[in-house]
Amino acid sequence: MQTKVIGTTMNRIHNQQGFPVDFIGKGECGGKAHGLLDIQKVFLEYHLQDKIADIRITIPNMTVIRTDVFEQFMEMNNLWEIALGSRDDVYIAHIFQKASLPPIIVGDLRSLIAAAHEPLAVRSSSLLEDSSAEPFAGVYATKMLANNQQSLETRFSKLTEAIKFVYSSLFFSDSRDYFRIINKDVRQERMALIIQEVVGNCYGDYFYPLISGVGRSYNHYPTQRARREDGVVNLALGLGKTIVDGGWSWMYCPAYPKSPPPFSSIREQLNCSQTGFWAIKMGQIPEFNPISEVEFMEKRSLESAEKDGTLREVCSTYDYQNDVIRAGIQYEGPRLVNFAPVLQYNSIALNEAVNELLSICRKHYGSEVEIEFALDKENESYRLGFLQVRGMQVRQKYNKTDFSGKREQTLLAESSLVLGDGECDDICDIIMVKREGYDAVHNQQIAVEISELNSMLVSQKKPYLLLGFGRWGSSDPWLGIPVSWSQISGAQAIIEATLPEMKPDLSQGSHFFHNLIAFNVFYLSIAEEKKKSIDWNWLNQQKIENEREFVSHLSLATPLQIIVCSSSNQGVIFK
Repeated sequence: MQTKVIGTTMNRIHNQQGFPVDFIGKGECGGKAHGLLDIQKVFLEYHLQDKIADIRITIPNMTVIRTDVFEQFMEMNNLWEIALGSRDDVYIAHIFQKASLPPIIVGDLRSLIAAAHEPLAVRSSSLLEDSSAEPFAGVYATKMLANNQQSLETRFSKLTEAIKFVYSSLFFSDSRDYFRIINKDVRQERMALIIQEVVGNCYGDYFYPLISGVGRSYNHYPTQRARREDGVVNLALGLGKTIVDGGWSWMYCPAYPKSPPPFSSIREQLNCSQTGFWAIKMGQIPEFNPISEVEFMEKRSLESAEKDGTLREVCSTYDYQNDVIRAGIQYEGPRLVNFAPVLQYNSIALNEAVNELLSICRKHYGSEVEIEFALDKENESYRLGFLQVRGMQVRQKYNKTDFSGKREQTLLAESSLVLGDGECDDICDIIMVKREGYDAVHNQQIAVEISELNSMLVSQKKPYLLLGFGRWGSSDPWLGIPVSWSQISGAQAIIEATLPEMKPDLSQGSHFFHNLIAFNVFYLSIAEEKKKSIDWNWLNQQKIENEREFVSHLSLATPLQIIVCSSSNQGVIFK
């Protein structure tokens, strides 16, 4: 994205490794932009490009709109009172679309869009974003643009619509609920924006990267011989929305990329594999919808990716005659997105690059880190676009491991796969998805019912235990209950109970996961096969305070005692 400067507010920095960055306006750059500007200097110091064969590591070209533009936009359109006076997201978004951007930046935006013909991502980069204590993960919107219309005026219009939509997301109900949870005032926030090229290639009428990934230098749920300090990586075909929204992705330890996955059977592997992917629509202009985050996006099938020729590097095939998984797609059979050509046979030095990036970033920050990246082909080699880095919060460990003082008959639930550290003894309320007759087809409605009960308990300042099935917070209702963080903001402890037909892995790359860590919410994953892990009979005997079609609110006579110790991977809940 090469930008010709014609306005009065734009300036550029351009270092010797070729990461051009334009700035529009004055003020702060915000969390995301600051992280990228900081880390590009580190890449130079470590001569990173000389260490990884066949992969060119870049920070995709970007323009940063500083915070003073946001302040001017809010003030000149008198938006503060309107935005704070409504809880209707659609109304707020429409009001922002009708507002005008500051005239002083219009020339710069026209210059930018005249020179940029690749797809663009308009991303929030607020002052409070990406702090390790309160990461604001996934709170604000991101808008992808095809940016391929012939008319410059149309492309300029779509860019301004995206900017105003991301600005408006600061005032959406999820964002404001988040501010309430962390005891901060939304008026304290100021938003910068990043306009950045999207890494990928065009395949017919669609644009997407071969691989998107999230890498974490610390693994809260290590398996087999992996240690927590070995980290964890999530990979997905297509845009990274699959990972950050908690959909199916491939999870592995970068220290042991060839280790077998922690599945009990081939069938389980196939059931837990990515079945679709996100791409940017590059064909006919979609229906006008400037307040939709996915206006220019579409979820596609693996069959379409195979026609595009993008499955070769990321897939294996199930050989049903011999009951084995074979790397590659030269065989007939169901496809499994397990990245075996890359991880098992090193067809691309991706894991080497990810390990190096995690090591460099951890050393620079002096703490555990999370990175986001996207990889695609570039002539005869590959390009890895480094999209984000932020510090990870790893709380002080709680070392209690002796639970023998409690009698077995007082046990409500126990887990050997937990997140969080500490004790809690003030919960007298439970929001529970009804086990009898549960069906994932109702998960959307279940999320609504939980939200209603959560709002009631939050207003009464009553923390509660949340119990349900599948992966909490997944955008895919077939993986679990698709609640947003604000819909369960009063939960102090969460149980994720699996079912024979629903056993997703815990998504460490999702935005939902960040909030569990940031607010030290106790999280216990409990397998259905362990018959004594949850005392369902006792739960069914408790007083139902409020009831919905699929969800019950239980009120207990005496508080629960919850003890969670992540260092020993033990969690217990006593009646």
